[in-house]
Amino acid sequence: MTKETYLKLTKPVRENKKRARLLSLVNGVLTAFVFLLYPVFLLQLYAEHHPFLLRAILIPGVSFLAVSVFRAVVNVPRPYEKFNLPPTLGKDTKGKSFPSRHVFSIYIIAMTVLYIYPDAGLLLGVLGLVLAVIRVVGGVHEPRDVIAGALFGVFCGLFYYL
Repeated sequence: MTKETYLKLTKPVRENKKRARLLSLVNGVLTAFVFLLYPVFLLQLYAEHHPFLLRAILIPGVSFLAVSVFRAVVNVPRPYEKFNLPPTLGKDTKGKSFPSRHVFSIYIIAMTVLYIYPDAGLLLGVLGLVLAVIRVVGGVHEPRDVIAGALFGVFCGLFYYL
């Protein structure tokens, strides 16, 4: 991504404090919602003595660890570092931009939920798309970061659950 593209993508939010606050709020609420939903889902599986419980814990956990190690090794700079511009979302992490772990996480959780509750899993997939757009417009990821995060999440789910 070029600096000009980055500026175009982030301009509507960078230049409007209300939009920036709203974007930050939606990012936080969406992230918290998904990461609270997952343990509730696991607790429900546990209460039902569902045989899927162990897979629902191990597959996202091992996949998350693998993505975390991969991005630490690859260590791609974030757009705000690369272009020396402040991100719209409050973030100061250096590197580790590729792939987006937020987007990966929502998609691996979506794939996990999809296995038991298809409609809820599809809804989480749509929310993943919203989160991906927020992460790019918020200036903390490039489009390739969120696309890779989504693809890793979907492929891990397809590979391990199907």
